[in-house]
This record gives sequence, C-alpha cells and structure tokens, in this order.
Amino acid sequence: QLQLVESGGGLVQPGGSLRLSCVVSGFTLDANYIAWFRQAPGKEREGVSCMSRISGITNYADSVKGRFTISRDNAKNTVYLQMNSLKPEDTAVYYCAAQRFGPCTLSINRFGSWGQGTQVTVSS
Repeated sequence: QLQLVESGGGLVQPGGSLRLSCVVSGFTLDANYIAWFRQAPGKEREGVSCMSRISGITNYADSVKGRFTISRDNAKNTVYLQMNSLKPEDTAVYYCAAQRFGPCTLSINRFGSWGQGTQVTVSS
C-alpha cells in the first residue's frame, strides 16, 4: 500500500517562499509520477506541478510557471515543491498525489493515491 505524507505548509507574507515536502512510503512502484494539487475554499482542486521520479520530466500549471519548482530526492523518497514569490491567490490546501504510469499530467482523475494535504496561507 502506498502512503503519501505532506509537510511544510504555513503562513507566509506575499512575496515570500515555502518549501513543501511529500514523503512516499510503501509500494513505491505505484508512485513513478508525483504531482502537487491545490484546493482553495469554494474552488475545485487544480493541478500545480507534476514530476516523473524516474526521468525527472516536469510539468507546471501556467499560474505557477517561473515561481514554483518541483524536485525529487529519490534516496529519501521525497518530492519537494519550492514556492517563491507567493501571492494571496496561492492560498490553498496543497496535496501530493501519485500515479504509476505516465504521462506526467495534471489531470486529477489519473491519480489514485493522495496525501492528507497541508495548508498554505499567503497573507499580510
């Protein structure tokens, strides 16, 4: 069974930075692709970024390109989301999710395993 645990959320001022972590444990073959999603109050969950843990291929939503960076440390079974130049509209619960097969997509329906989420609040 696959488990995903997010951490690193918190309160940050506009323009600030946070780094989220997603630790993968269990049957990690089902986690060849890891994506970050977010859900703001009253809004649908949306894809933020995806990475192949094997090839390193990445994919980003237009709203975060140039500000967010996804990376991995396979020795630690961890995927990170570095978030810079944060804006109030980035406020949401951030989730990591896993799928076994590609492509690296931001489509929610492709992901079968999810973490519990971590809250990110951008406010002055």
